[in-house]
Amino acid sequence: YTLQGTQLGAEAVIDTLPGYAGSRPVRVGNLANQQVQLDVFGPVVDLVVQLATARGSLSDADWAMVQAMAEAVSRRWHEPDHGIWEERHAPRHHVYSKVMCWLTIDRAIKLGEQFGRELDPSWVPLRDTIATDVLEKGWSDVAQSFTTAYDGDDLDAASLFVGLSGLIDPADERFQSTVTAIEAELRSGSTVYRYRRDDGLPGGEGGFHLCAAWMIEAYLLTGRRTEAEELFGQIVAAAGPTGLLPEEYDPVAERSLGNHPQAYSHLGLIRCAQLLSR
Repeated sequence: YTLQGTQLGAEAVIDTLPGYAGSRPVRVGNLANQQVQLDVFGPVVDLVVQLATARGSLSDADWAMVQAMAEAVSRRWHEPDHGIWEERHAPRHHVYSKVMCWLTIDRAIKLGEQFGRELDPSWVPLRDTIATDVLEKGWSDVAQSFTTAYDGDDLDAASLFVGLSGLIDPADERFQSTVTAIEAELRSGSTVYRYRRDDGLPGGEGGFHLCAAWMIEAYLLTGRRTEAEELFGQIVAAAGPTGLLPEEYDPVAERSLGNHPQAYSHLGLIRCAQLLSR
């Protein structure tokens, strides 16, 4: 949206601008605002749970929003989408998106139970249905990991949320194997890449600090505290004298890339600091 709250115009390329360090193309607008991203409900409902728990009360407005989001998931969770990373390809059945749909229903159930709200009778069987779908179609015997989507063996750091969300027990061998596979494929020193596949956009990118934070949490959940502490220290060191983190980090050139500072990177770092201090 614009600052006035109106829709952006169509995406366009400004050929006359070279971009930072020659990082063409320079675009205005964003084609992703036309995409379907079914993962968006999960984090919002999860936040409502945390806020309501901290307050000790659940407002009617927040409960109405959670119900609306659960209804949206019930209608559309089975559809393919463009996923969290806004890739410019045909929609896929992304594992992360399915997990977030599961999380939406799971947290809605727990929120209703915690605060004595009436639950939709379809929510519990729907939660089970989505979980079964992910476990049956999201796992790859070839990759020995939960994959990016149901139609391939490529890996994605976001698929760590199969365990981070609680959909499966972190002690489950499939999650342990997923952490190992993603570590081998996507981790490079102090950073973790989102994926290593063609995403429909030109050029390369660095690793994402947020993905490294997810890896730290996965290490902790799988009993690998030493690796978690080491990676955390490397992220802190990458911040440099400003103490600020960008979106991405190039482990070869050892320099920051992308949006700076990036809120997600700092949120990931703060969460990991909290988890490590427990």
